[in-house]
Amino acid sequence: MRFQPILLGALGALALSACSQQEEIAAAPPPPPPGAVPGSVAADRDGDGIIDGYYTADGIYHPNYAPPPPPPPPAPSRLGERG
Repeated sequence: MRFQPILLGALGALALSACSQQEEIAAAPPPPPPGAVPGSVAADRDGDGIIDGYYTADGIYHPNYAPPPPPPPPAPSRLGERG
């Protein structure tokens, strides 16, 4: 039996295995910010079930802004019109 073809095949496999690259294992993602809703950028910071704001890609919280209601109309005068 000739060992030369077997030895040549083994050396070729050994040489090619040295070129193979190892896959990098991805690091675990950082924990979500407090109040973040899983799977979205929305945030419920006080836990009442109503979305309070959102997170941007850099992790900064932006509250939802609701403009204040308009002031009530002035009360009618007591004098009225006399006709």
